[in-house]
Amino acid sequence: MKNILFDLDGTIINSEEGITNCIRYVLDFWGMEQPPQEELLCFIGPPLKESFQKKYGFDEEKAIQSVVKYRERFDREGIFECELYAGVAELIQELHGKGYHLAVASSKPETACQRIIEHFHLETYFDGVYGATLDGSISTKKQVLEHVFKENGMKREDTILIGDTKFDAIGAKEAEIPCIGVTYGFGTAEELKKAGAVFICDSAKEVADYIETL
Repeated sequence: MKNILFDLDGTIINSEEGITNCIRYVLDFWGMEQPPQEELLCFIGPPLKESFQKKYGFDEEKAIQSVVKYRERFDREGIFECELYAGVAELIQELHGKGYHLAVASSKPETACQRIIEHFHLETYFDGVYGATLDGSISTKKQVLEHVFKENGMKREDTILIGDTKFDAIGAKEAEIPCIGVTYGFGTAEELKKAGAVFICDSAKEVADYIETL
């Protein structure tokens, strides 16, 4: 294994505060009741537009308006309402030092991913930072992964993804690469296994140990 792709939300950073605060901002805009925190965690991982449609039954136009409103607050303050998970910075530095090619592959907009990676001073360890496009042409995990292969030149047979939700495991399977599931983020071991993750890790240290066996 030569190339290691990292999901961002739930894998590198705990972004619950920023994402849910921005969802609440949207709900306030529409005059909707504020739900318990756990009900908003479903917005972490999948594309926002589809999540608004699935969770609240918004039609296409209202879902698009909601994404615009979400980004209004996110770009202003929500983007940095996050923190690195324990041991993840050290994991990234260690893998880079051992010669692995690293890249970020997230369903979050690519511009936001780049700002967050730079905010935590991790940009020197990654060969590329890839995410969704603002026009919606790239939004799913599979589409992001295909974008990585096209732009970076990484080969599927030499690449693995590290992610925390079923959307990562499913996207990796669709893109024909293995996925290491991490349980310290927003998914569970059960859903990761069911979605096809090849191995489950409870910490960054376990990820490092597993990669050593590949």
